[in-house]
Order: sequence, then C-alpha cells, then structure tokens
Amino acid sequence: MFASTSPEEADASPAADRARGLLAGAAARQVHRVPGDGFVARDVLVDRDGTEHVRMDRRYQDLPVIGGDMVVHSRNGRVLSITQAEGMRSDARPQLKPGIDADRALLEAGSLFDGRIDDIAAQLVIYARGAAPTLAYQVSLTGQRSDQSPGNLSYYLDARNGKLLQEDDHFHTAAATGTGRSLTLGNVSIVTNSVSGGYQMTDPSRGNGQTLDARNRSSTSGATVFSDSDNTWGNNTVGDRASAAADAHYGVAATFDYFKNTHGRNGIGNNGNGVRSYVHWGSNYVNAGWNGSYMVYGDGDGVTYKPLVALDVAGHEMAHGVTGATARLGYYNVKDAGGLNESTSDIFGTLVEYGVANSNDPGDFLIGEEIYISNPGDTKALRLMFKQDADGKSFACYPAGGFSASLAYARGPHDPHQTSGVGNRFFYLLAQGAVAAPGFSYTPAQLVCNGDTGIVGIGRTKAGAIWYRALTRYFVSSTTYPQARTGTLQAAADLYGNGSAEYQAVARAWSAVQVN
Repeated sequence: MFASTSPEEADASPAADRARGLLAGAAARQVHRVPGDGFVARDVLVDRDGTEHVRMDRRYQDLPVIGGDMVVHSRNGRVLSITQAEGMRSDARPQLKPGIDADRALLEAGSLFDGRIDDIAAQLVIYARGAAPTLAYQVSLTGQRSDQSPGNLSYYLDARNGKLLQEDDHFHTAAATGTGRSLTLGNVSIVTNSVSGGYQMTDPSRGNGQTLDARNRSSTSGATVFSDSDNTWGNNTVGDRASAAADAHYGVAATFDYFKNTHGRNGIGNNGNGVRSYVHWGSNYVNAGWNGSYMVYGDGDGVTYKPLVALDVAGHEMAHGVTGATARLGYYNVKDAGGLNESTSDIFGTLVEYGVANSNDPGDFLIGEEIYISNPGDTKALRLMFKQDADGKSFACYPAGGFSASLAYARGPHDPHQTSGVGNRFFYLLAQGAVAAPGFSYTPAQLVCNGDTGIVGIGRTKAGAIWYRALTRYFVSSTTYPQARTGTLQAAADLYGNGSAEYQAVARAWSAVQVN
C-alpha cells in the first residue's frame, strides 16, 4: 500500500511516529532502550492488511549506533515482532569520552589502506557489532586501491586505544573476478537519449541512468558518457568500445525493470533514480563491482576473461545497491552477513537473467558463465549456485557454529563470495528442488547436506518473492543464516500462509543446507 522513497519521507511518516511510540512504550524492553537512545526511520513499507514495517537506525546521545538497526513490525498500534541484530540485546552503553583524538584515528585508518587516499574523515559512533557496545571512530575513506579497484571503506577503531574493530568495504565485487550490438546478448534494443548532434547512453525512462567510458583509468575522473550519431552501438566485438557498453546499459535496464515489475521497487533507492555504470575500468581488470553509488566493469585480461559485463553480473551488482538501500547487510568481517549479501546479488542476478530469456544467454543458476572467452557447454562459471563448493574453497553446507567474522576478510577462508554458497544452494533447492541443473550430472544426494533428496521446488517466482520480502522487511545489517531462516519463514507465512506448502518448503530447504 505504501513504500517510502527516501529516508526523509520515511522518518516523517505517521508509521515512523507510531513505531517510535511503540519503542518508547510497549517495545522498549524488547529493544533494550535506555535513556539517551533515539530512533530514526529510513524505510517504511505498509502491507495491504495494514501491517507496518519500519526500518529504524538507533542513535545514542546523538551518536550513530553501528549494528543497532532494526525493523519494527506492527499492526493497528500493536507490536507484532521486532527484527534486530544480536549486538544490541544489552542495556550496556559505553562512556563517551575517547582515549584518542580524531587525528590519531585518521592516521591509524589511513595506514591500513593500500592505495591513494582522496578523502578521509572521522566521527564518533557506538560500535555494536561486537560482544558489547563500544565507543569508536568511524573513519570514512575514499581513494584508489593499488589493484585498480575503487576504494570506499569505513574503518571502525576503538576510541579508547585505536584498535581496529572492523574494516567495512563498500565495494562489492562480482568475483576474484537504440540498438546495442552487444558482446554477450547479440543485438538488443536499448533506450538512449536524443541530444544535439546524436544520442547518448542516458536512459530517461529509468531515472536517467548513464553508461560511461572510464577510458581504462581506475577512476571516474575523465570518464565520458557514450555518444553516437546513429543510435547503433558497438559491433558485437571488443574492437568497438561501445559493444561492452551496450551489455552494461542493457543489463542495468533489465534489472531496473525486474525490480519494478516484479517487486514494485522503482530503482535501487525506490525513488526512480538511475545509476551510473563505468565500463572499460582499469587495465586488464578482471572484476566488476558496486562501490556504494555506481558500478564499474573491467575489460578482463583478454586471455581467459572477456569484459565482465554479462547480464547476470550486471544484475548482481545492481542488487548490491538494493541491499544497501534496505537491509544494509554487512560484508567483510561480519559473521554470516557478507555471505547473505553476496547470495542476495547472485539470486537476483539469476532471476534477471531468467526474466530476460535471451537465447544467447538463457537463464541458469550459474554466475558469470558468459565472461569466459572459452566455455564449451557453458559449464564453467564464477559460481555454481547449486554446488558452489565444486570450486574447492566455497561452502554449500552451513558449518556447525556458523562462519567466523575474523575469517570473513577479502580472499580469506570465509570470504563472502565463498560463504554465499549456503544461501545460493538454499535458493536453488527452494526454487528448483533436489534435481541436477542442465549440463551437470550431480545426483540429488550431492545437492543436499542432510540426505533429504525428495525436495520439490516451488518455482523461481515464489522463491524470489519470499527472498525479496525477507530482505526488505526482516533482514538487518548483521543478520546470520539462522536469522535468515527465521526471516524467510516469516516472509513465506506473510505471502502464502503459516504452515503452507511454501512455508514448509522454505523450512525444508534451509534444513537441507544445515541451517536449523
């Protein structure tokens, strides 16, 4: 019935006022509210039955509380439930007198960055992703990494002694990894903008999203919007720089349309705004990514990898933006949340690919299979969603005790690109069931972790609806896999009924990946 289109609109809404009233009264004890706590709404969703879902950020003595975000679920003035992370289930609050000053925090954080620093700033926050809330400096840094990736990070340093509590990397990558005459989709229809003397790759129908040529620099400086005189872009080969641009431009439009037509979401921020895509990023850069405000696509190495502009990669990156605008799932150094973040992007990238149904890149549960120069049978991919552990390093089954925040660093044992295999397999089983994907000979027993080979899928549409509802209403920044089970079960109950066949399928699929 209602969805806010900006944090300002959300916070000024009657639903936000009602939620704040509940947090001051009936729900105060549940959220461990103490004097000095305040709550700011940044997203509001109201269902047809009047249920209100208000996503709140917590503040203490006017300082942001990192990890204190929550979603208040209510109807007719009564609390139904509250989704919150584990770190704020405490009445404890730290002393607000720092032991080091901001300059020391800037120095400490700057020494951790492996590249050129363009901008850096520090502010005091309450860090609540650890054992107890701690006064910390949040140091926000942008710059250029030594490996050509954009640098956009938040460092959280203990304000008592400068010890690093968490490095939060906002650049989320795809892997280690008119008429558009594209590289991977053949000739496709794309929307551009008519300007004096020709056309530009600006899409007025989707919030003026733009596709730009980074000119093989590792920076947005000097990038130019693709322009053309006849509105035909590229020649289906890397010999024309506009070919890769056509893939990226089309992929963003397809993803925009998927979220709008399927979930009623009008762009990443639900405000109708488009996004910028920079192709030809860096030199022989084998990666693509979302940095928090725009997307970048490398050209690959020209030996093993093409430009990383495949449809599911574009969908994957734009979905990172949707996650950032809603649940804000953590990435590195946050237990299970990084894997859920990556899995969310793989899920929606896959659903975009299925939705487009292009004969040159038909839907499948492989991520990035089109970026390989040689890939007979399309069996090679960045990730196999049904059996991600086939790469020898990823996970497909949830380990006892879950993943470790201390091991969830880039290219570490619990890197989000590897722990996402649990969520990816869950979604595959929920949508498709315990059946081998075309082109693969895995037995049903090889696709489950608990021997339950009789799982029957409920279809991609229902599975996608459940995941989107859980993401936007029940996931928060530090959600774990067991909490994701709870959130998706609630989403299934909301959509199809408590105890329905869909609800039971969600429970069974999670158990099949050992999330109980």
